Amino acid sequence: MEDGIRDDACGFAQLVAGNRTSMTHDVMVQAASGGDGGSPVIVLLLCFFLIMGVVQVVRPQLLWKANSRLQRGWVRNPDATEPTSKGYAMNRVVGLIFLGFVIWMLLQQF
Repeated sequence: MEDGIRDDACGFAQLVAGNRTSMTHDVMVQAASGGDGGSPVIVLLLCFFLIMGVVQVVRPQLLWKANSRLQRGWVRNPDATEPTSKGYAMNRVVGLIFLGFVIWMLLQQF
């Protein structure tokens, strides 16, 4: 089985070496990038992250309320851990950075 693989690999190497002039720059770039567009699963996941980023910028309180339930087992008073107005402002800044990154990644998919 390995000899068959080696023969195929050697035949491919000779084929590529013999046709160096026929390979154009565009073909090599397309082969290197694997550019058939973005995966639908990745685009869907990035769209979900985009929605989460918008929620973090517009209403960070919703994310805190959703995640405060996770504290119930190991924090005495989960309501006391709610961020201050400065904490929410920082969440918005981080959300803007996150949105920029997600938008950049979405643009890279197309």
